[in-house]
Amino acid sequence: MRRNPKIVTEAMQSYSFSRRAWLLGAAQAGVGVMLAGRMAWLSVAQNEHYSILSEKNRVDSTLIPPRRGWIVDRNGVPIANNRTDFRVDIIPDRLRDEDRVLVLLQQLLRLTPEDMARVRIDLDRAAGFQPVQVAERLDWDRFAAVSVRLPELPGVQPSRAFARHYPAGAAVAHLTGYVGVPNAEQFKATRDGLLVTPGFKLGKDGLEKALESRLRGKPGAKRVEVTARGKLVAELATKPDVPGKTAKLTIDAGLQEYAARRLGTNSGSAVVIDCRTGEMLCMVSVPAYDPNSFSDGISHLEWQMLSEDDHVPLMNKVTQGLYPPGSTVKPMNALALLDAGVAADQRINCTGAMRVGTGVFHCHKRGGHGPLDMKGAVAQSCDIYFYEMVRRLGYDRIAPVARTVGLGEKFELPFTTQRFGTVPDSAWKLRKYKDEWRVADSLNASIGQGYVLANPLQLAVMAARLASGRALQPSILADRVHRDAPALPYQSEHLQLVREAMWGVVNGGGTGGAARLLIPGVQIAAKTGTAQVRRITMAERRSGVLKNGQLPFKLRDHALFVCFAPADNPRYAAGVVLEHNGHTVRNLDTPLIGRDIMTYLLDRERALASLAEVEPTWGGDIATRMAATEAAYRAARNPPPAAAATKTDAVVPSDAPAVERATDLANQTQAALATNTVAEEGSTEGTERDE
Repeated sequence: MRRNPKIVTEAMQSYSFSRRAWLLGAAQAGVGVMLAGRMAWLSVAQNEHYSILSEKNRVDSTLIPPRRGWIVDRNGVPIANNRTDFRVDIIPDRLRDEDRVLVLLQQLLRLTPEDMARVRIDLDRAAGFQPVQVAERLDWDRFAAVSVRLPELPGVQPSRAFARHYPAGAAVAHLTGYVGVPNAEQFKATRDGLLVTPGFKLGKDGLEKALESRLRGKPGAKRVEVTARGKLVAELATKPDVPGKTAKLTIDAGLQEYAARRLGTNSGSAVVIDCRTGEMLCMVSVPAYDPNSFSDGISHLEWQMLSEDDHVPLMNKVTQGLYPPGSTVKPMNALALLDAGVAADQRINCTGAMRVGTGVFHCHKRGGHGPLDMKGAVAQSCDIYFYEMVRRLGYDRIAPVARTVGLGEKFELPFTTQRFGTVPDSAWKLRKYKDEWRVADSLNASIGQGYVLANPLQLAVMAARLASGRALQPSILADRVHRDAPALPYQSEHLQLVREAMWGVVNGGGTGGAARLLIPGVQIAAKTGTAQVRRITMAERRSGVLKNGQLPFKLRDHALFVCFAPADNPRYAAGVVLEHNGHTVRNLDTPLIGRDIMTYLLDRERALASLAEVEPTWGGDIATRMAATEAAYRAARNPPPAAAATKTDAVVPSDAPAVERATDLANQTQAALATNTVAEEGSTEGTERDE
């Protein structure tokens, strides 16, 4: 069927046009609104994002490592500070044509073949984002020579920064720790760009690590305008860094360095405490490493040398070393006896030996001391007196007093390496060994052997508490000193009697006569100690006990010393522990070392003069001896090139395998001695002492 054509009227045409025009206009308006909205979004909401991108195309920004806060002593003397450092690093990810770049750097920086071998090995081992140090401490001419030829050196980054410096070197190593380049694990954990900035270092050990948040500061930024090809156009305003805060210590830097030097060639430690406040005035562990060398980046060869040293220079012996305290506990034992009601004038006859059950327990003086009261027993360090008294009372009456004066105590100090030792009693042994406490255990403990263990800091605290009569808490940060310590819960008359007994050790014909001060009108009170590290068999005792000088280093007795001065008005207290010293060399033994350290605090010039007489006989000062040791080690080993590579793993001295091995060996030795009744075979206190 054919349809009639549709008749289009003018009205219909007008309507159709208007509708299409409206739809087209609406579409155009919609597009316009979208464009306007997008423009508004980009120009307002995304303004910062695109401004940053634009700025990055135009401006090259480089983080500036912040200047690290200083560590200063109680008088403001720097213990760790910063020095200006011109350095050159390579960023492996950006390095192109490695051989050509390294040859050019060798020419510009005048590097030795050994330097180049180290750089190549470090580049092979480094993560792509981890800067590899080429050279530091450069003079201006060499630094400028690299800077003007940067377009020819892709991946090379010269920078001016501030390097950490420890003026006293090894004398403060275990106090401050050191700073070093962050490792890959630290960067991956935080993704902080500062950690891969050339020249930035963070605390790796000691106070540098413990106080990292205080010392670090905030980075700055260096900004330069560049072309699309990276060519420098102009230097822009630099955002300055915010330096870290200064950390002030209670330490006396002069005393710290003096004590380290006075300990000489020993393996040992010394701690000095202010008897008024508990402030630590020095905390020395020797031998030690040079923190400047560690902060610069030591080689694998240096690490191996330190790890193999039988004096364990990687260990902080003040906090990580545990030792039988030997006879240094006898003044504390006397205080416990007085507190338990023992009369000070009650005498015990020392014949040189005492039979208990089937065992015979010896005094260090083979012929005996004869009748002794409490003061005489402390002064002469008589074993028999304390065997008998502690046998009567039981060690459970002594242990609480030992804990009160600081043994076995954990102190609130910014060190993560504290080991706390052991103050044993019957409940402790039952818990640990599922065994009953025996009389032999009490006799061992009465002379500071057996299960008793303490670190040098605890021994210094014990001396300070006995001297002051207060429960002083040691402190090392000047803003965290524990003032107004409470009094010890003991009668002042008892404490005074103990101090008089310690006075007699030095000034009344006791075992520490060599410690007598040479300062007119000033006297020192002290207690000597000797701790065995081997069994003395009855057969050896019958034939004659071998002297320490006849024994290998590791079998010699430890030498210990606690003291305070002036004796009549205590101001300073100290603890000195020398590993395997054996009392073999007079000017390297504890009495003279303790004497000179105390002398430094009371008459500095006299102490320095004393040191000047003896230090040359030990091979010179610390730095001289360390340099000679390293030279001899290198000559004996003739190390391969790989040994020069920079050590970059996360292991630090306090966690080193060498420290763990030394600790395990000491624990095994002590466990073996504790179960073999050391006291029965007798102590060696006084057999080689200096009078």
